[in-house]
Amino acid sequence: MALSDYAAASRQGRRRYQAALMKGEYPYLPALDDILSYTEVAATVSLGLIDIPLSKLVGTKTAGRTNAFANNFMPLLPENSEFGRKWASLYDHQINEGIREPIVAFEFMNQFYVQEGNKRVSVMKYLETDSITGSVTRLVPKRTDDKENRLYYEFLDFYEVSNFCDIWFTREGSYRKLLTLMGKKKGEIWDDEERRSFQSASAKFGKAFKKAHGEKLEINASDAFLLYVEIYSYKQVVEETENEIYRALQKMWKEIVLAAHGDQVELMQNPQEWKPSFIGRLLPTDPFSPDIVKIAFIYPKTKETSSWTYAHELGRMHMEQAFEGKVQTMAFENADTSEQVKEAIDQAVAAGCNLIFTTAIQMVSQSVRSAILYPKVKIFNCSIKMPYSSICTYSARMYESKFLLGAVAAAMSRTERLGYVANYPIYGSVANINAYALGAKMINPYAKVYLEWSGVEGTNARERLQQEGILFISDKDMITPSSASREYGLYVKKEDGALENLATPIWHWGKFYEQIVRNLFRGSSDTDAQKGKKAVNYWWGMSADVIDVICSKAMPRETLRLIEFLKASIRYGNFQPFEGPLVSGDGTLQCEEGQSLSPEEIITMDWLAPNVVGRIPEFSELTEEAQELVRLQGVKTDGTNTEE
Repeated sequence: MALSDYAAASRQGRRRYQAALMKGEYPYLPALDDILSYTEVAATVSLGLIDIPLSKLVGTKTAGRTNAFANNFMPLLPENSEFGRKWASLYDHQINEGIREPIVAFEFMNQFYVQEGNKRVSVMKYLETDSITGSVTRLVPKRTDDKENRLYYEFLDFYEVSNFCDIWFTREGSYRKLLTLMGKKKGEIWDDEERRSFQSASAKFGKAFKKAHGEKLEINASDAFLLYVEIYSYKQVVEETENEIYRALQKMWKEIVLAAHGDQVELMQNPQEWKPSFIGRLLPTDPFSPDIVKIAFIYPKTKETSSWTYAHELGRMHMEQAFEGKVQTMAFENADTSEQVKEAIDQAVAAGCNLIFTTAIQMVSQSVRSAILYPKVKIFNCSIKMPYSSICTYSARMYESKFLLGAVAAAMSRTERLGYVANYPIYGSVANINAYALGAKMINPYAKVYLEWSGVEGTNARERLQQEGILFISDKDMITPSSASREYGLYVKKEDGALENLATPIWHWGKFYEQIVRNLFRGSSDTDAQKGKKAVNYWWGMSADVIDVICSKAMPRETLRLIEFLKASIRYGNFQPFEGPLVSGDGTLQCEEGQSLSPEEIITMDWLAPNVVGRIPEFSELTEEAQELVRLQGVKTDGTNTEE
């Protein structure tokens, strides 16, 4: 029996050997000593006895036995050889009693190389077991700027808290994202129960991914696991069975395919970039058609308590007026959790809505889940650069208006000290800060912007600016109806405590929604055709008339003329706020002279201009609400500017 299994294993080995030769690959097992001959080892660490995932066992420590195995650890030597007889004996031992003697192995770059126990590994791989016990020594390479090296050092940080090695991401930042999605704090050590739970979830997903033929895609199981957790939550993957995960994977397969293609996000910066498509058939193409389009808006809070919700509510009302008699809308408020968002979307679909706008970043995961569940319903989520093809995302280039506010502040202030209250360090927010600082510097080269964050726990941003004696402040963009205050837009705080509003940025959500719907009426933008290929993000600005700045009539005429000139220059593409040379606060050149930052670089900006006094807060410093948003669209938080 054992010899027949050896024959079957050797056939697998010969097939792999021939396939490797045909592809021009090395057909035998790699030897770690050969790899180390051109790699500098910085440290040697004993990991003791651990369960080694067999998928991670890829070679031998020395070159002595490499040609006895194909590169999948299946044997190549004849059945009647001593090697064959020993392999068969080990096979019988595993079947009857189980192989308990640990192997000896080395770990390098999260892959394992056997020093003692090659045949044991071969038998266990043939039997398709998950792991084998081994005494392991880790060889840590010297830190370099190579991507694989950086990924490995991220893995080491992950291993330090998890003691789990069967995860290998191919994209930087993924380990940190996974821990965040799991609700783990920085440096929080896992207990045994958490480790077992994670191991079970990861193993179930790996089997389901293999069953779905995920190995045929250019994405590994770990990267796909992270995407699954992003969309469905870590709690769900822990509680689901392998079959449930498999069925969910089939439904979201186009998102997996998109991730395999590199999470391509196409930024549409102007409405005219929309292309003819099929989706317009969902909506009446004749503007005088008697058909009524039903559209739902889902808000995280109420319009009375949230300036953000109030702005989108104004947009909904504008659209109803623009399409009077042709569009029927409904609004769902206080959808603050995934369950509430799901319930609102379900109700909207049941009411016959075929177009749904979810108006907050934190709704994005549920929006994707619902879009997968209701493939005939078009769902738009208000966020930037989210790599999902099942939905469209949309936002506005607010940095264009912030640049103008900075210019106004510097022109009106008699001092060089200006203030800026930011909310959360998410995509786009740092660009807003820097645009404000650059606009101020253009008018006054000595202007400094004092930065405070409203999303930092236990901090009153306005009080801190007041203590610094800052009078001209850029604050939240809109008024909140239930707590009316003049502390919005750009204002000056006078010595007697009175406030004077100088200018305010405008989000013309009504015009944004109107243009989206008009394009759908015309049958434009077949985002359905993009599914599985690329994600689409509508990122419009002044050129699309969805962003503006309204200035006080009391402002000096000369300043008004300057702002109108700059506004027109930005609108018609004659001026770009982020044009080089641009240098960050630490002296790093971010954009060369004569060049402009790309949309991607603007959105993901994680550095502060030299005239910004402040820093980007760490994740642990943020409020719970801010942390939730940063988990989804947070910028890196390792950039700081020093105080004066």
